[in-house]
Amino acid sequence: MWCEVVSLLRSLGSALVSYFDAKKKRKVAEIYQALNSDPIDVPKLRRMAISKGGLLTDEIRCKVWPKLLSVNTDNLPPLPAGKELRQDNKDYQQVLLDVRRSLRRFPPGMPDDQREGLQEELIDIILHVLKRNPQLHYYQGYHDIVVTFLLVVGDRLATALVEKLSVHHLRDFMYPTMDNTKQILNYLMLIIDQVNPEVHDFIAEVGTIFALSWLITWFGHVLSDFRHVVRLYDFFLACHPLMPIYFAAVIVLHRKQEVLDCECDMASVHHLLCQIPQDLPYESLISKAGEIFVQFPPSKLTKEAAQAERTAASTFKDFELASVQQRPDTVLRQRFRERMRGEERLRGEERTKSILTKPRTNRFVKLAVMGLTVALGAAALAMVKSALEWAPKFQLQIFP
Repeated sequence: MWCEVVSLLRSLGSALVSYFDAKKKRKVAEIYQALNSDPIDVPKLRRMAISKGGLLTDEIRCKVWPKLLSVNTDNLPPLPAGKELRQDNKDYQQVLLDVRRSLRRFPPGMPDDQREGLQEELIDIILHVLKRNPQLHYYQGYHDIVVTFLLVVGDRLATALVEKLSVHHLRDFMYPTMDNTKQILNYLMLIIDQVNPEVHDFIAEVGTIFALSWLITWFGHVLSDFRHVVRLYDFFLACHPLMPIYFAAVIVLHRKQEVLDCECDMASVHHLLCQIPQDLPYESLISKAGEIFVQFPPSKLTKEAAQAERTAASTFKDFELASVQQRPDTVLRQRFRERMRGEERLRGEERTKSILTKPRTNRFVKLAVMGLTVALGAAALAMVKSALEWAPKFQLQIFP
């Protein structure tokens, strides 16, 4: 009997492995189909980056990340010599110190000479971007973002991607003061208050400083598993620049019971929140962040347009309009139409079944909805309604 059970379990395990392998192969095929279409199907690439598993491999990320950031990879300029960049550079010493402390960001077991070579490339990328964009100011933690791109795509492409990212998504962190960064951190409490006022009230006195390193490094500094870091980068690159703060809020809300069980004093709560778990359910949290963004987009959290002009989020439309084919709202509008058609079809089926079957049939309607959500990708569906916020001429109003 036991041998039969073991045999059955092995068969089930093999079947599951085959199923997931086939699913992964289908997704890879869809991604390459989008890359090879003319023009490139960037909206579909965004859907792939958002949906479960993200972009799957670094080889694919090398091809897709530039499309998500509208970076032309055909004529990447060579990097200038390191000596030229470092001479009389006001940021060099601080960058050097930070990069030397970045040992944990490199794969364990990497030979010292290879790691040291990558650290030199990391310094050159940072200094090159700062030299070309004197309006940007270096901050501690910036190197944690740059090293992620370096490890995935190499130095030349990383330089182009990081420069585009710095001018748009990261710009608020690169002003001479932290005023804009603090403004964005204020979003954390606004989101938590909307979703769970009890948790908000419990941690209100603690402030948001515990999430600073999460936000300004896109979680690169606090997550030890590189796979989780690049999965989040897939998600963030395909979404609105404020998505990292929504994800930070979701982490706090995910730990609500831990938080509420903590001693009600600032030191204890702050210490708890600073210790980010490494075994988070990343895919479900990504879906939840998308859902909350849809329910409580930035423009609904605050109506003070004057402050919006100070943040990178308010000029994200410039980035969108720079390449019409790559606007995220294209993706979101399409998902919105798909969802509306799906909901209308389900409503028609429900009306028919309510006539022909007993009331208990409602349970099967709910299962059908759940199945549709799984099939289309919960994370992608969660982002659908934000299309209403991302019209080409939108004015994103944030921060009081």
